[in-house]
Amino acid sequence: MGYIEVILMGIVQGLSEFLPISSSAHLVFTSNICKLFNGTEAAYNAQEVFLDIVLHFGTLVAVLIYYRSEIWQIIKALYFACKNKDFSAPEAKLGIYIIAGTCVTVMIAYPLHDIAEMLVFSPFTVGVLLTFTGFLLLFSEYISKNILEKKTSIDWKTALLIAAAQGIAALPGFSRSGLTISTGLLCGLDRNTSARYSFLLSIPIILGASMLYPFIKLDLNEAARFNFLLLATGAAISAVVGFFCIKYFIKFISKFSLKAFGIYCLIVGISMTALFYFVK
Repeated sequence: MGYIEVILMGIVQGLSEFLPISSSAHLVFTSNICKLFNGTEAAYNAQEVFLDIVLHFGTLVAVLIYYRSEIWQIIKALYFACKNKDFSAPEAKLGIYIIAGTCVTVMIAYPLHDIAEMLVFSPFTVGVLLTFTGFLLLFSEYISKNILEKKTSIDWKTALLIAAAQGIAALPGFSRSGLTISTGLLCGLDRNTSARYSFLLSIPIILGASMLYPFIKLDLNEAARFNFLLLATGAAISAVVGFFCIKYFIKFISKFSLKAFGIYCLIVGISMTALFYFVK
């Protein structure tokens, strides 16, 4: 694994974490295609697995910077809500929804952890799941188009359904942002509200995974041999690309539908399914 591959994967992660096209699927495809061209085995070593975590941490930094003002408002609102025992403020409610949603996500995602790790070695199956993501994006846009009065605020039912979608998206190929935004649209939210909540809901999960993985899975003897400059390069690139991706994606969905992303997922998903069906 060299700098060119890491830079490429950093760009892919930064773009695909927030676009509804599945960052995990694109990382699996990118890694496997690089190995295919290099003639190496499609197996992951410890540094490559840790690179995935580092790249996700880079995009976490991006969303923290972009939504820094809103995050601070939510934290302050939760503090005063707990102090005054009054959770009626919109920001306090949003904070409670994010906390409860994170718990739901963990309850669904944790049992899927082993399956998710195995799918990293099955780009064919990941392609199938990405194809499903494409169909879901198109279906949610169709349903949303026929909802005349869109909601601009989250309620308990919507928050928990979106959290459940995020849990299912632990499987590579299911786009986290794709499933959560689509669920929001199916629940009657407008695109901006759905995307904003999707990105805010991602923060505790990515932060938790980034902090817990090194303590649970990482072998310190193996970690001592990691190329940390290489890892830092990937994280920095994913953070910068991720920040601008959020900025322009929010502007995009305020004017345009998600159909283009749905079609993209169908094309890439079907193509990768076909490619890795014939290339074992």
